[in-house]
Amino acid sequence: MKFEITPSLESYKELIKFCCSSRKVQLALDIVNQISQDGLSFSIDILNCILHALEENHECNLVRRIYSVICCHNLKPNAETFRRMITLSVKMKDFGGAYAMLSDSRKMNVKPVAGMYNAIMAGYFREKKISAGLRVLKQMELDSVKPGPQTYSYLIGYRDREEDIIKYYEELKCSGITVTKHIFMSLINAYAACGQFEKAKQVLLDEGISVKSLNELRSALVSSLASNGQMADALDTYEEIKQSGGDLEPRAVLSLMECLHSERDLSLMLQLLEELNDQGYWIEGCCRVISFCIRKKHLITAVHLLKQLKDKFCDDELAAEVLFDEAFAIIAEEEPADVQFGVDLLKAIKSDLGISPSRKCLDFIMNACVKAKDLQNSLLIWKEYEIAGPPYNIFSFLRMYGALLSCRSTGTCTRLLLIR
Repeated sequence: MKFEITPSLESYKELIKFCCSSRKVQLALDIVNQISQDGLSFSIDILNCILHALEENHECNLVRRIYSVICCHNLKPNAETFRRMITLSVKMKDFGGAYAMLSDSRKMNVKPVAGMYNAIMAGYFREKKISAGLRVLKQMELDSVKPGPQTYSYLIGYRDREEDIIKYYEELKCSGITVTKHIFMSLINAYAACGQFEKAKQVLLDEGISVKSLNELRSALVSSLASNGQMADALDTYEEIKQSGGDLEPRAVLSLMECLHSERDLSLMLQLLEELNDQGYWIEGCCRVISFCIRKKHLITAVHLLKQLKDKFCDDELAAEVLFDEAFAIIAEEEPADVQFGVDLLKAIKSDLGISPSRKCLDFIMNACVKAKDLQNSLLIWKEYEIAGPPYNIFSFLRMYGALLSCRSTGTCTRLLLIR
Protein backbone atom coordinates (compact mmCIF):
# COMPACT_ATOMS: atom_id res chain seq x y z
CA MET A 1 0.00 0.00 0.00
CA LYS A 2 1.62 3.27 -1.14
CA PHE A 3 0.49 6.90 -1.09
CA GLU A 4 2.11 9.75 -3.02
CA ILE A 5 1.61 11.98 0.03
CA THR A 6 1.78 10.45 3.50
CA PRO A 7 -1.68 10.84 5.10
CA SER A 8 -2.06 12.24 8.59
CA LEU A 9 -2.99 9.98 11.49
CA GLU A 10 -6.53 11.42 11.49
CA SER A 11 -6.90 10.55 7.80
CA TYR A 12 -5.71 7.02 8.51
CA LYS A 13 -8.26 6.73 11.34
CA GLU A 14 -11.11 7.79 9.06
CA LEU A 15 -9.93 5.34 6.42
CA ILE A 16 -9.87 2.51 9.00
CA LYS A 17 -13.39 3.39 10.18
CA PHE A 18 -14.59 3.30 6.59
CA CYS A 19 -12.96 -0.11 6.02
CA CYS A 20 -14.54 -1.50 9.20
CA SER A 21 -18.01 -0.25 8.27
CA SER A 22 -17.53 -1.73 4.77
CA ARG A 23 -16.49 -5.13 6.15
CA LYS A 24 -12.96 -4.74 4.80
CA VAL A 25 -11.31 -5.65 8.09
CA GLN A 26 -8.16 -7.16 6.60
CA LEU A 27 -7.60 -3.94 4.67
CA ALA A 28 -8.03 -2.01 7.93
CA LEU A 29 -5.24 -4.11 9.46
CA ASP A 30 -3.04 -3.44 6.42
CA ILE A 31 -3.56 0.27 7.02
CA VAL A 32 -2.45 -0.19 10.65
CA ASN A 33 0.78 -1.73 9.34
CA GLN A 34 1.18 1.23 6.98
CA ILE A 35 0.77 3.65 9.89
CA SER A 36 3.61 1.86 11.65
CA GLN A 37 5.81 1.96 8.54
CA ASP A 38 5.21 5.70 8.25
CA GLY A 39 6.57 6.13 11.77
CA LEU A 40 3.30 7.36 13.22
CA SER A 41 2.25 6.34 16.72
CA PHE A 42 -1.32 5.23 17.31
CA SER A 43 -3.50 4.33 20.28
CA ILE A 44 -5.32 1.13 21.20
CA ASP A 45 -8.63 2.79 20.21
CA ILE A 46 -7.87 2.04 16.55
CA LEU A 47 -7.52 -1.68 17.29
CA ASN A 48 -10.63 -1.66 19.48
CA CYS A 49 -12.54 -0.33 16.48
CA ILE A 50 -11.19 -3.18 14.34
CA LEU A 51 -11.97 -5.75 17.05
CA HIS A 52 -15.57 -4.53 17.13
CA ALA A 53 -15.77 -5.01 13.35
CA LEU A 54 -14.36 -8.53 13.69
CA GLU A 55 -17.13 -9.40 16.15
CA GLU A 56 -19.77 -7.92 13.86
CA ASN A 57 -18.46 -9.78 10.79
CA HIS A 58 -17.57 -13.05 12.60
CA GLU A 59 -13.97 -12.89 11.33
CA CYS A 60 -12.60 -14.43 14.51
CA ASN A 61 -9.38 -15.78 12.96
CA LEU A 62 -7.90 -12.28 12.64
CA VAL A 63 -7.74 -11.82 16.41
CA ARG A 64 -4.26 -13.39 16.55
CA ARG A 65 -3.00 -10.86 14.02
CA ILE A 66 -4.34 -8.01 16.15
CA TYR A 67 -2.74 -9.45 19.27
CA SER A 68 0.54 -9.66 17.39
CA VAL A 69 0.26 -5.96 16.46
CA ILE A 70 -0.32 -5.10 20.13
CA CYS A 71 2.75 -7.03 21.24
CA CYS A 72 5.03 -5.84 18.41
CA HIS A 73 4.22 -2.16 18.95
CA ASN A 74 4.10 -2.25 22.76
CA LEU A 75 0.59 -0.85 22.78
CA LYS A 76 -1.33 -0.57 26.04
CA PRO A 77 -4.54 -2.57 25.72
CA ASN A 78 -7.39 -1.91 28.13
CA ALA A 79 -9.91 -4.30 29.69
CA GLU A 80 -12.28 -3.89 26.75
CA THR A 81 -9.51 -4.85 24.31
CA PHE A 82 -8.86 -8.09 26.18
CA ARG A 83 -12.57 -8.83 26.57
CA ARG A 84 -13.08 -8.59 22.82
CA MET A 85 -9.98 -10.67 22.01
CA ILE A 86 -10.98 -13.34 24.52
CA THR A 87 -14.52 -13.41 23.10
CA LEU A 88 -13.18 -13.89 19.55
CA SER A 89 -10.81 -16.66 20.71
CA VAL A 90 -13.68 -18.46 22.44
CA LYS A 91 -15.80 -18.24 19.28
CA MET A 92 -13.01 -20.17 17.53
CA LYS A 93 -13.12 -22.64 20.46
CA ASP A 94 -9.56 -21.64 21.28
CA PHE A 95 -10.01 -21.78 25.04
CA GLY A 96 -6.29 -22.17 25.60
CA GLY A 97 -5.64 -18.94 23.73
CA ALA A 98 -8.40 -17.21 25.70
CA TYR A 99 -6.90 -18.27 29.01
CA ALA A 100 -3.44 -17.16 27.81
CA MET A 101 -4.82 -13.70 27.05
CA LEU A 102 -6.43 -13.59 30.48
CA SER A 103 -3.03 -14.34 32.00
CA ASP A 104 -1.28 -11.78 29.76
CA SER A 105 -3.70 -9.07 30.84
CA ARG A 106 -2.21 -9.20 34.35
CA LYS A 107 1.33 -9.05 32.93
CA MET A 108 0.33 -5.89 31.04
CA ASN A 109 -1.10 -4.39 34.25
CA VAL A 110 -4.68 -4.59 32.99
CA LYS A 111 -7.00 -5.45 35.84
CA PRO A 112 -9.22 -8.39 34.81
CA VAL A 113 -12.95 -7.70 34.79
CA ALA A 114 -15.93 -10.04 34.93
CA GLY A 115 -16.59 -9.67 31.19
CA MET A 116 -13.34 -11.49 30.34
CA TYR A 117 -14.29 -14.50 32.46
CA ASN A 118 -17.91 -14.37 31.29
CA ALA A 119 -16.80 -14.83 27.68
CA ILE A 120 -14.90 -18.02 28.54
CA MET A 121 -17.65 -19.32 30.82
CA ALA A 122 -20.36 -18.79 28.19
CA GLY A 123 -18.21 -20.56 25.60
CA TYR A 124 -17.85 -23.63 27.77
CA PHE A 125 -21.57 -23.65 28.58
CA ARG A 126 -22.47 -23.44 24.88
CA GLU A 127 -20.26 -26.49 24.32
CA LYS A 128 -22.13 -28.28 27.15
CA LYS A 129 -18.91 -28.36 29.19
CA ILE A 130 -20.60 -27.32 32.42
CA SER A 131 -17.82 -28.37 34.79
CA ALA A 132 -15.27 -26.37 32.77
CA GLY A 133 -17.57 -23.34 32.89
CA LEU A 134 -17.89 -23.65 36.66
CA ARG A 135 -14.09 -23.78 36.94
CA VAL A 136 -14.07 -20.32 35.37
CA LEU A 137 -16.31 -19.14 38.23
CA LYS A 138 -13.83 -20.63 40.70
CA GLN A 139 -10.98 -18.82 38.93
CA MET A 140 -12.89 -15.55 39.31
CA GLU A 141 -13.06 -16.13 43.07
CA LEU A 142 -9.32 -16.90 43.23
CA ASP A 143 -8.55 -13.73 41.26
CA SER A 144 -10.87 -11.65 43.50
CA VAL A 145 -13.10 -10.69 40.57
CA LYS A 146 -16.74 -10.30 41.57
CA PRO A 147 -19.38 -11.94 39.36
CA GLY A 148 -21.67 -9.46 37.60
CA PRO A 149 -25.24 -9.64 36.26
CA GLN A 150 -24.05 -11.31 33.04
CA THR A 151 -22.17 -13.94 35.05
CA TYR A 152 -25.34 -14.93 36.90
CA SER A 153 -27.31 -14.78 33.68
CA TYR A 154 -25.06 -17.52 32.29
CA LEU A 155 -24.98 -19.51 35.54
CA ILE A 156 -28.79 -19.57 35.68
CA GLY A 157 -29.55 -19.85 31.97
CA TYR A 158 -27.38 -22.90 31.32
CA ARG A 159 -28.57 -24.97 34.29
CA ASP A 160 -30.98 -27.85 33.81
CA ARG A 161 -31.72 -28.60 37.45
CA GLU A 162 -34.20 -26.57 39.47
CA GLU A 163 -32.05 -26.61 42.61
CA ASP A 164 -29.13 -25.04 40.71
CA ILE A 165 -31.37 -22.33 39.28
CA ILE A 166 -32.63 -21.45 42.77
CA LYS A 167 -29.10 -21.60 44.23
CA TYR A 168 -27.59 -19.07 41.81
CA TYR A 169 -30.63 -16.81 41.90
CA GLU A 170 -30.41 -16.65 45.70
CA GLU A 171 -26.67 -15.94 45.47
CA LEU A 172 -27.46 -13.12 43.03
CA LYS A 173 -29.99 -11.51 45.37
CA CYS A 174 -27.66 -11.82 48.36
CA SER A 175 -24.85 -10.15 46.41
CA GLY A 176 -26.94 -7.00 45.99
CA ILE A 177 -26.73 -7.12 42.21
CA THR A 178 -29.76 -5.66 40.46
CA VAL A 179 -31.82 -8.29 38.65
CA THR A 180 -31.64 -7.32 34.99
CA LYS A 181 -33.88 -8.13 32.05
CA HIS A 182 -31.36 -10.73 30.86
CA ILE A 183 -31.45 -12.51 34.22
CA PHE A 184 -35.24 -12.71 34.04
CA MET A 185 -34.84 -14.17 30.53
CA SER A 186 -32.35 -16.72 31.85
CA LEU A 187 -34.81 -17.73 34.58
CA ILE A 188 -37.57 -18.23 31.99
CA ASN A 189 -35.33 -20.29 29.70
CA ALA A 190 -33.86 -22.36 32.53
CA TYR A 191 -37.20 -23.23 34.14
CA ALA A 192 -38.68 -24.14 30.76
CA ALA A 193 -35.65 -26.28 29.87
CA CYS A 194 -36.02 -28.36 33.05
CA GLY A 195 -39.78 -28.78 32.55
CA GLN A 196 -40.93 -26.28 35.18
CA PHE A 197 -43.25 -24.43 32.81
CA GLU A 198 -45.49 -22.89 35.47
CA LYS A 199 -42.45 -21.42 37.22
CA ALA A 200 -41.28 -20.05 33.87
CA LYS A 201 -44.62 -18.28 33.54
CA GLN A 202 -44.49 -17.00 37.11
CA VAL A 203 -41.24 -15.14 36.39
CA LEU A 204 -43.38 -12.54 34.57
CA LEU A 205 -45.17 -11.77 37.86
CA ASP A 206 -41.98 -10.47 39.52
CA GLU A 207 -42.47 -6.91 40.75
CA GLY A 208 -38.95 -6.02 39.63
CA ILE A 209 -39.85 -6.25 35.95
CA SER A 210 -40.25 -2.86 34.33
CA VAL A 211 -43.14 -2.11 31.99
CA LYS A 212 -40.55 -1.43 29.28
CA SER A 213 -39.13 -4.96 29.54
CA LEU A 214 -42.41 -6.86 29.94
CA ASN A 215 -43.15 -7.37 26.23
CA GLU A 216 -39.64 -8.66 25.54
CA LEU A 217 -39.89 -11.08 28.47
CA ARG A 218 -43.30 -12.30 27.32
CA SER A 219 -41.75 -12.93 23.91
CA ALA A 220 -38.93 -14.88 25.56
CA LEU A 221 -41.56 -17.00 27.33
CA VAL A 222 -43.31 -17.73 24.00
CA SER A 223 -40.00 -18.80 22.47
CA SER A 224 -39.04 -21.01 25.44
CA LEU A 225 -42.43 -22.70 25.68
CA ALA A 226 -42.49 -23.41 21.93
CA SER A 227 -38.95 -24.76 21.78
CA ASN A 228 -39.68 -27.06 24.71
CA GLY A 229 -42.78 -28.59 23.15
CA GLN A 230 -45.45 -26.50 24.89
CA MET A 231 -47.05 -25.08 21.74
CA ALA A 232 -50.54 -24.61 23.24
CA ASP A 233 -49.16 -22.49 26.10
CA ALA A 234 -46.86 -20.62 23.71
CA LEU A 235 -49.78 -19.70 21.44
CA ASP A 236 -51.91 -18.66 24.43
CA THR A 237 -49.14 -16.31 25.58
CA TYR A 238 -48.81 -15.01 22.03
CA GLU A 239 -52.54 -14.21 21.98
CA GLU A 240 -52.23 -12.43 25.33
CA ILE A 241 -49.47 -10.24 23.89
CA LYS A 242 -51.64 -9.38 20.88
CA GLN A 243 -54.70 -8.62 23.01
CA SER A 244 -52.68 -6.28 25.24
CA GLY A 245 -51.60 -4.30 22.17
CA GLY A 246 -48.05 -5.65 22.10
CA ASP A 247 -46.03 -7.31 19.36
CA LEU A 248 -44.01 -10.48 19.49
CA GLU A 249 -40.26 -9.79 19.30
CA PRO A 250 -38.75 -10.80 15.91
CA ARG A 251 -36.55 -13.57 17.33
CA ALA A 252 -39.55 -15.04 19.14
CA VAL A 253 -41.53 -14.94 15.88
CA LEU A 254 -38.80 -16.93 14.15
CA SER A 255 -38.58 -19.36 17.06
CA LEU A 256 -42.34 -19.92 16.97
CA MET A 257 -42.21 -20.48 13.20
CA GLU A 258 -39.50 -23.09 13.69
CA CYS A 259 -41.81 -25.10 15.94
CA LEU A 260 -44.87 -25.13 13.64
CA HIS A 261 -45.10 -28.40 11.73
CA SER A 262 -48.79 -29.19 11.22
CA GLU A 263 -50.65 -28.80 7.91
CA ARG A 264 -53.09 -26.38 9.56
CA ASP A 265 -50.27 -24.07 10.70
CA LEU A 266 -49.78 -22.32 7.35
CA SER A 267 -52.22 -19.47 8.07
CA LEU A 268 -50.53 -18.84 11.43
CA MET A 269 -47.09 -18.79 9.79
CA LEU A 270 -48.29 -16.24 7.25
CA GLN A 271 -49.75 -14.17 10.07
CA LEU A 272 -46.45 -14.28 11.94
CA LEU A 273 -44.58 -13.29 8.78
CA GLU A 274 -46.68 -10.12 8.53
CA GLU A 275 -45.48 -9.11 11.99
CA LEU A 276 -41.83 -8.96 10.88
CA ASN A 277 -41.17 -5.36 9.84
CA ASP A 278 -37.36 -5.47 9.77
CA GLN A 279 -36.25 -6.62 6.30
CA GLY A 280 -33.53 -8.95 7.58
CA TYR A 281 -35.91 -10.76 9.92
CA TRP A 282 -38.64 -10.77 7.25
CA ILE A 283 -36.35 -12.49 4.73
CA GLU A 284 -35.35 -15.11 7.30
CA GLY A 285 -39.00 -15.64 8.24
CA CYS A 286 -40.07 -15.80 4.60
CA CYS A 287 -37.48 -18.50 3.91
CA ARG A 288 -38.86 -20.53 6.82
CA VAL A 289 -42.41 -20.26 5.50
CA ILE A 290 -41.24 -21.25 2.00
CA SER A 291 -39.47 -24.27 3.50
CA PHE A 292 -42.72 -25.17 5.29
CA CYS A 293 -44.73 -24.76 2.05
CA ILE A 294 -42.34 -27.00 0.11
CA ARG A 295 -42.40 -29.72 2.74
CA LYS A 296 -46.21 -29.56 2.99
CA LYS A 297 -46.70 -29.18 -0.82
CA HIS A 298 -48.34 -25.72 -0.77
CA LEU A 299 -47.20 -24.80 -4.29
CA ILE A 300 -49.23 -21.61 -4.85
CA THR A 301 -48.16 -20.04 -1.55
CA ALA A 302 -44.53 -21.03 -2.10
CA VAL A 303 -44.49 -19.35 -5.53
CA HIS A 304 -46.19 -16.24 -4.12
CA LEU A 305 -43.56 -15.91 -1.38
CA LEU A 306 -40.72 -16.55 -3.83
CA LYS A 307 -42.07 -13.68 -5.91
CA GLN A 308 -41.97 -11.41 -2.86
CA LEU A 309 -38.37 -12.47 -2.25
CA LYS A 310 -37.52 -11.73 -5.86
CA ASP A 311 -38.99 -8.22 -5.47
CA LYS A 312 -36.97 -7.65 -2.28
CA PHE A 313 -33.76 -8.58 -4.10
CA CYS A 314 -34.46 -6.80 -7.38
CA ASP A 315 -31.03 -5.13 -7.11
CA ASP A 316 -29.15 -8.24 -6.00
CA GLU A 317 -29.67 -11.12 -8.43
CA LEU A 318 -26.95 -13.25 -6.84
CA ALA A 319 -28.59 -13.17 -3.39
CA ALA A 320 -31.98 -14.00 -4.93
CA GLU A 321 -30.44 -16.92 -6.83
CA VAL A 322 -28.96 -18.34 -3.63
CA LEU A 323 -32.35 -18.22 -1.89
CA PHE A 324 -34.07 -19.90 -4.86
CA ASP A 325 -31.38 -22.60 -4.88
CA GLU A 326 -32.09 -23.29 -1.21
CA ALA A 327 -35.77 -23.86 -2.01
CA PHE A 328 -34.86 -26.61 -4.48
CA ALA A 329 -32.30 -28.04 -2.07
CA ILE A 330 -35.18 -28.87 0.28
CA ILE A 331 -36.84 -30.91 -2.48
CA ALA A 332 -33.60 -32.87 -3.02
CA GLU A 333 -33.34 -33.61 0.72
CA GLU A 334 -36.91 -34.87 1.12
CA GLU A 335 -37.53 -38.55 1.81
CA PRO A 336 -39.19 -39.82 -0.28
CA ALA A 337 -38.32 -37.37 -3.03
CA ASP A 338 -41.37 -35.64 -4.58
CA VAL A 339 -39.95 -34.97 -8.04
CA GLN A 340 -43.25 -33.84 -9.51
CA PHE A 341 -43.59 -31.06 -6.95
CA GLY A 342 -40.08 -29.90 -7.85
CA VAL A 343 -40.93 -29.90 -11.56
CA ASP A 344 -44.20 -28.03 -10.90
CA LEU A 345 -42.34 -25.45 -8.82
CA LEU A 346 -39.74 -25.06 -11.57
CA LYS A 347 -42.45 -24.48 -14.20
CA ALA A 348 -44.28 -21.98 -11.97
CA ILE A 349 -41.10 -19.98 -11.34
CA LYS A 350 -40.39 -19.82 -15.06
CA SER A 351 -43.93 -18.87 -16.13
CA ASP A 352 -45.13 -16.73 -13.19
CA LEU A 353 -41.88 -15.09 -12.09
CA GLY A 354 -40.03 -15.03 -15.40
CA ILE A 355 -36.92 -16.53 -13.82
CA SER A 356 -34.65 -19.01 -15.55
CA PRO A 357 -33.46 -21.69 -13.13
CA SER A 358 -29.79 -21.85 -12.20
CA ARG A 359 -27.77 -24.98 -12.87
CA LYS A 360 -27.79 -25.65 -9.13
CA CYS A 361 -31.62 -25.67 -9.10
CA LEU A 362 -31.61 -28.21 -11.94
CA ASP A 363 -28.93 -30.26 -10.16
CA PHE A 364 -31.12 -30.51 -7.06
CA ILE A 365 -34.13 -31.71 -9.06
CA MET A 366 -31.97 -34.18 -10.96
CA ASN A 367 -30.71 -35.55 -7.64
CA ALA A 368 -34.33 -36.04 -6.61
CA CYS A 369 -34.97 -37.85 -9.91
CA VAL A 370 -32.11 -40.25 -9.16
CA LYS A 371 -33.51 -40.98 -5.69
CA ALA A 372 -37.04 -41.47 -7.04
CA LYS A 373 -35.89 -43.45 -10.15
CA ASP A 374 -37.99 -41.08 -12.26
CA LEU A 375 -36.94 -41.49 -15.91
CA GLN A 376 -39.57 -39.20 -17.46
CA ASN A 377 -38.71 -36.19 -15.31
CA SER A 378 -34.98 -36.92 -15.62
CA LEU A 379 -35.27 -36.47 -19.38
CA LEU A 380 -37.38 -33.32 -18.88
CA ILE A 381 -34.78 -31.76 -16.56
CA TRP A 382 -32.02 -32.77 -19.00
CA LYS A 383 -33.75 -30.64 -21.62
CA GLU A 384 -34.02 -27.80 -19.09
CA TYR A 385 -30.23 -27.67 -18.90
CA GLU A 386 -30.21 -26.74 -22.59
CA ILE A 387 -33.13 -24.31 -22.34
CA ALA A 388 -31.71 -22.52 -19.31
CA GLY A 389 -28.40 -21.94 -21.06
CA PRO A 390 -25.68 -23.22 -18.71
CA PRO A 391 -23.48 -25.75 -20.53
CA TYR A 392 -23.30 -29.35 -19.41
CA ASN A 393 -20.40 -30.27 -17.19
CA ILE A 394 -19.10 -33.59 -15.90
CA PHE A 395 -21.35 -33.44 -12.83
CA SER A 396 -24.45 -32.87 -14.96
CA PHE A 397 -23.60 -35.97 -16.99
CA LEU A 398 -22.90 -38.01 -13.86
CA ARG A 399 -26.27 -37.08 -12.35
CA MET A 400 -28.11 -37.85 -15.57
CA TYR A 401 -26.20 -41.11 -15.99
CA GLY A 402 -27.11 -42.05 -12.42
CA ALA A 403 -30.77 -41.28 -13.09
CA LEU A 404 -30.76 -43.45 -16.21
CA LEU A 405 -29.00 -46.31 -14.46
CA SER A 406 -31.46 -46.18 -11.57
CA CYS A 407 -34.26 -46.52 -14.15
CA ARG A 408 -32.33 -49.28 -15.99
CA SER A 409 -32.42 -47.30 -19.22
CA THR A 410 -29.17 -48.79 -20.55
CA GLY A 411 -29.78 -47.75 -24.18
CA THR A 412 -30.09 -44.09 -23.23
CA CYS A 413 -27.01 -44.45 -21.00
CA THR A 414 -24.99 -45.59 -24.01
CA ARG A 415 -26.19 -42.69 -26.16
CA LEU A 416 -25.36 -40.25 -23.35
CA LEU A 417 -21.81 -41.58 -23.18
CA LEU A 418 -21.43 -41.18 -26.94
CA ILE A 419 -22.59 -37.55 -26.66
CA ARG A 420 -20.06 -36.95 -23.93
